[in-house]
Amino acid sequence: MASAPSLHPELDASHRRIDSGRWDDIYVVGDVHGCRPTLDRLLDRLDPSDDDLVVFVGDLVRKGPDSAGVVDRVRHTSNFLTVRGNNEQKLVDGRKSVASLTDDDLSWIASLPVAISWDDSLVVHGGVDHRKPLVDHGLTELLNMRSLVPDGSYDRPYWFETRTVQPRVFFGHTVLSEPFETAAAVGLDTGCVYGGQLTAYRCSTGEFVTVEPETTHEDRSADSIVDPDRNAPLSS
Repeated sequence: MASAPSLHPELDASHRRIDSGRWDDIYVVGDVHGCRPTLDRLLDRLDPSDDDLVVFVGDLVRKGPDSAGVVDRVRHTSNFLTVRGNNEQKLVDGRKSVASLTDDDLSWIASLPVAISWDDSLVVHGGVDHRKPLVDHGLTELLNMRSLVPDGSYDRPYWFETRTVQPRVFFGHTVLSEPFETAAAVGLDTGCVYGGQLTAYRCSTGEFVTVEPETTHEDRSADSIVDPDRNAPLSS
């Protein structure tokens, strides 16, 4: 079994390591953003058994209509896990609020790990900068990483299009026009709250599973939806 990736000492307690051998299959699900009916339809398609693990890339909450419903489904299903997204962090920091969430919900959100890993796979919400060791990354980077340009946001190059090293990183945060996959990165935020799709990845087969949302809950400008570079490197 591959060794666990090392996070910054201040974040090490926020890293959950999974024994993949305990599970028949592992699914990774993109940003849900309060779209409970869309999540329910995706889970119906996946039909995970109690022996399958479902891991979410964060941003369960905000922007969509039913953050509490999504939190309830994920929080109370024993084989569902999620990392913390930047929108969860905004609730933890008190920068945003969601009236439908209880104090217990918020305590659970505050307890969420920043990273989940197994074998040579790592799940974080935003991403990583492969130009420096993972152990040197802070919380803000793991939750918000996108461009390799300083303060670049939507300026190329994006970290995931140029990454060629292990571990393989599953991520959300950057809204993609379609799922992204290389040997080193898998992008799963296909913008379901913006009228895109909700996407999952089945690790055993390398299959993407998508469902359409019931409606568009929030508008988003076309220049902040990324068309992934199909010429990205495919080997590590």
